[in-house]
Amino acid sequence: MTRVSCDCDVLVVGGGNAALCAAIAARRAGASVLLLEAATKALRGGNARHSRNMRVMHDAPTPWIRGRYPADDYRSDLRRVAGAADDGLTALFVDASADIVDWLAGNGVRFHSGTDEVLPHSRKTAFFLGGGKALVNALYDTAGRLGVIIRYDSTVRALHLRDGAPAVTVGEPNLTIRTRALVVASGGFQANPGWMRQQWGGGADGFTIRGTPHATGIPLKALLGDGAEPVGAANRCHMVAVDGRAPQFDGGIVTRLDGIVQGIVVDRVGRRFADEGAVVGSKRYTAWGELVARCPGAIAFSIFDAVIGERFRPSIFPAIRADGVGELASVLGIASPALEATVTAFNAAITGGDATAGIHPPKTQLAVPIAVPPFGAYPVRVGVTSTCLGVRIDGRARVLRRDGSAFDGVYAAGVVMAPNILGSGYLAGSAMAIGAVFGRIAGLEAAAHALH
Repeated sequence: MTRVSCDCDVLVVGGGNAALCAAIAARRAGASVLLLEAATKALRGGNARHSRNMRVMHDAPTPWIRGRYPADDYRSDLRRVAGAADDGLTALFVDASADIVDWLAGNGVRFHSGTDEVLPHSRKTAFFLGGGKALVNALYDTAGRLGVIIRYDSTVRALHLRDGAPAVTVGEPNLTIRTRALVVASGGFQANPGWMRQQWGGGADGFTIRGTPHATGIPLKALLGDGAEPVGAANRCHMVAVDGRAPQFDGGIVTRLDGIVQGIVVDRVGRRFADEGAVVGSKRYTAWGELVARCPGAIAFSIFDAVIGERFRPSIFPAIRADGVGELASVLGIASPALEATVTAFNAAITGGDATAGIHPPKTQLAVPIAVPPFGAYPVRVGVTSTCLGVRIDGRARVLRRDGSAFDGVYAAGVVMAPNILGSGYLAGSAMAIGAVFGRIAGLEAAAHALH
């Protein structure tokens, strides 16, 4: 390999979990490492700041997880959500996830004990002590102690991959940084309104972004523009139903609406549009994100009465309440006769059990009358966690072209390559594990390439 003058051995683009794991792994392997985080120091960490757990394979109880979650179970769960994913990479990932918690703990991350009762029992996930922000802070502390150079407020404007060593253009005024190996770990494009609008139309303007506002997809678009093979789907997102009053960015997990399946859900003209009882487990969050995304204006309203309102955890925002259904409709901007007719028809259709008959759509479970004032509502919007478009990689985390060849010295980790494992689906706790596993692989491979 011809040695060229470079600013660092390994350049990491991104500042979240995957980027930090790559930077630490590369630095521990002896490479000089520069990490570019688009956010300020106070807002560093990407979507990892809002995470709380990580799904990992284990054949026996560990200090952090009870029971066992064997590889076959993990792979089966991934197949269920992923569709046409890469079987080889999936197997590699699942096996490598077995020791990633130990590796993170060795780099300063603390986890809840598997024997405590603070969080719900899980045989599949390890929970971060202090949440995602504590994980981010621990990894930044370790990276800094090891000698990783960290630059905040460093938005990447362009990648240069065709002439010799990789390089990136950063910030204003533009600065070009050359490196021997590049790791792209900068997430999806959910915070790029123009790109989102191309895929979802005007409804995307009503989406909230649950995580970082810096996931604009510029490095992803540059890789695709230079011939990287795409994986996943540009028109799919991991999205959930959130309170419509959530902030545009960084709302995190606390903005999810818990009780959306308990009452009824109507669109902005007061009509029900889906079976509220179809999905009542943890998948209800993502199911309703997709449904609301396709509503007119990408907005809906969760409607309930005083009795139903006691059956679920309330939103972090106060419920909108009124003594009558018509009055509630007026407050929500819905024509009163329309919502009154919907509630009357729903109540009349409830059978002796907990389902409805004779109306469309039905409610197949948890159907109870909406009859006891005061009546309540939450506005519902789409909260996007991440997009589902990425680049193809191999088992060494090298970015692959459409012809199957690898870019020289270019690697990817995290959401930007997660569709290799997840397709256009999602499995709770898996994204953080994918980021850590492939961040570690990308960092080690990038260091080996740079130091060869």
